[in-house]
Order: sequence, then structure tokens, then C-alpha cells
Amino acid sequence: HAQSKLDKAIKRFNSESVPYIHVEELAALDSVILLDTREKQEFTVSHIKNATWVGYDTFDKKTVSTKVANKNTPIVVYCSIGVRSENIGEVLLEMGYTNVKNLYGGIFDWKNKDQPVFNMNKQETEKVHAFDKEWGKLLKKGKKTYN
Repeated sequence: HAQSKLDKAIKRFNSESVPYIHVEELAALDSVILLDTREKQEFTVSHIKNATWVGYDTFDKKTVSTKVANKNTPIVVYCSIGVRSENIGEVLLEMGYTNVKNLYGGIFDWKNKDQPVFNMNKQETEKVHAFDKEWGKLLKKGKKTYN
């Protein structure tokens, strides 16, 4: 049931304007730029290894242009389940990036499928920022944290 709830939420909020990449596919890749589009406090709790924080409300196109000069670089954007990251992905596509994918199910699905997340000290952690109590229901594994 958990999966169908996640699927329903994603269907409700997303238009699939940015192609999806699924957890299994991403886990198998080694060279991709990962952009975390959550708020700083969420990223600080934990993130996918080697991800770069770009934020959502504070997202700045210049930061990305500076970090990722080549517009053909494979980029994967993610957030909690993939809603905010779809919006940022759209901005990246408008900016001329040609190889942007949105992580389906976001960091919640990543953790639900037993993939590791890391804290600011590059140490693996069980903690995942669950956004809020409602969205947090979609996170089935790890330790939920809200601040």
C-alpha cells in the first residue's frame, strides 16, 4: 500500500514534464550530478551521497550555471518525493540543460529501498527529514526528523 500512496501523491502533483529516473537506475550510476532541491535544514539532516544542495525557495540559476557549465552533463534532481524537484528540473530545462532527470519518489523512496543517506560529516545516518507529519507517512524506513 505504501508504494501506491507514494505513486498517487506523485501523480497528483506532477506532470512528468521532467523524465523520471528510478532509485534502482540511479543507484547503478556513478557519474551524475545530483542536485538536492529541498530546504537547507532538510539537506543538513541527510542527503544522497555527493549531492549538491541548490534549495527550492532560494534556488539560484547562477549557482547551477557556475557548478555545471556543460549543458549536456547528466543531472538528477531530487527532493522528498519528487514534486519540488520537478519544478526545479523544469527551470533547468528552460536554462538549456539537455540531460535532466527527476528522482521518482525522491529521498523517501531512496531510503525506503534501503539506499544509504549521509549527514554533513559524510557519515551514513538513518535520519531523514520527513518534511511534515502528512508527507512523512510516505517515508517507511529510517528515522524521521522534522527540524
